[in-house]
Amino acid sequence: MTLKMTPSASLLLLLLLGLSQAQPLQEEGDQEEVPDTVDITTRILTSNNHTDEILLEGDLLAPRTRNALKCLSQSCLWKKGSNGLVTIPYTVSREFTGSERQKIEYALRSFHSITCIRFVPHRNQNGYISIENKSGCYSALGKQGGKQMLSLNRRGCLHHGTIQHEINHALGFRHEQTRSDRDRYVRINWENINPQMAYNFHKKDTNNLNTPYDYSSIMHYGRTAFSFQKGKDSITPIPDATVQIGQREGMSYWDIQRVNLLYRC
Repeated sequence: MTLKMTPSASLLLLLLLGLSQAQPLQEEGDQEEVPDTVDITTRILTSNNHTDEILLEGDLLAPRTRNALKCLSQSCLWKKGSNGLVTIPYTVSREFTGSERQKIEYALRSFHSITCIRFVPHRNQNGYISIENKSGCYSALGKQGGKQMLSLNRRGCLHHGTIQHEINHALGFRHEQTRSDRDRYVRINWENINPQMAYNFHKKDTNNLNTPYDYSSIMHYGRTAFSFQKGKDSITPIPDATVQIGQREGMSYWDIQRVNLLYRC
């Protein structure tokens, strides 16, 4: 049976066909780029808004097997081999596209030339990082044993600095502004922070590795992290309030030095 179409219906069909050729289908996971002026913390916290995971400090997975989120002695460090290299196996979910995998693997390899960390494809090793496309950007703190998830949501986390940030958590590093000595370098503006979110700013018993406080650390929150007062800082550097914090480009000099110090590279 031949289907007859009215002139108007034929014209509509031609228009639709033309649009389909002019506008290719958007690949799942694609999105409009967030402006480069947005700091890492804003990217991460925005991406984590809808996750069901219990996250501490915004992007640290609450421990399931430990009583406290703390690396005791060498318990959560990845093992160093006799060759002086710290080999960390990893997998990358097939949900990521080829170009997305390249971004992730580029960030992993960025540790190779500046530290003794070496990320290698997982074979049969017991402990390894499983990089997955979950609902947010987050990681466990240090080595957990067995498979441990590191989430990099395709819709907001695939930026070089963000990937490095989460990898640093997996290596055992906390956020800079939770350092035990932070009150000498930043003021926490509690009046601008929702009381229910205040726990994210509690100081921790950290191993600072005899390194200075680093405003430029990729692990430092941005000024307005968890602020519920629009335009108001939750964190203010002291004594110079104009110092930049929450940079987004990549690991700072002291970030790199701390990896090498912690793992005795």
